[in-house]
Amino acid sequence: MKKIVQIIKSFTLWELLIGMKLTGRYLFAKKVTLQFPEEKTPYSPRFRGLHALRRYPNGEERCIACKLCEAVCPALAITIEAEPREDGSRRTTRYDIDLFKCIYCGFCEESCPVDSIVETNMSLYHFENRGENIMTKPMLLAIGDKYEKEIAESKRADAPYR
Repeated sequence: MKKIVQIIKSFTLWELLIGMKLTGRYLFAKKVTLQFPEEKTPYSPRFRGLHALRRYPNGEERCIACKLCEAVCPALAITIEAEPREDGSRRTTRYDIDLFKCIYCGFCEESCPVDSIVETNMSLYHFENRGENIMTKPMLLAIGDKYEKEIAESKRADAPYR
């Protein structure tokens, strides 16, 4: 009897019918798809997107060239060169991030003692030409200047969890 049932199931494609039953169940269910350009999903305050360099409220850049972010980067995506200024403090002359190497782990942001390098919640960016993947210091500062309000807001939202 067991053999006859097995033969009938093989001729009727029983496994396929079970799969089609599952497909039919979800065919008429309510859809949860977002229409991407018009609808955006909410981001967590801890979302890690495009990098930015921040400035102090007086306009001076925050980076003190300690090179902790370069040392802690597991992908070796950050390159920093620094030299002392006339007042004795160090500032960066070169701060490059290769976004093709970067794995967006957030270690650079966590290691920075002055909250200079941050990862914004910008996820919609692209590169059209060779070499645009290298974010230089002026580019990073421009992003930080443009999105300072959003960066400060997400830092404030994340502060209780740090």
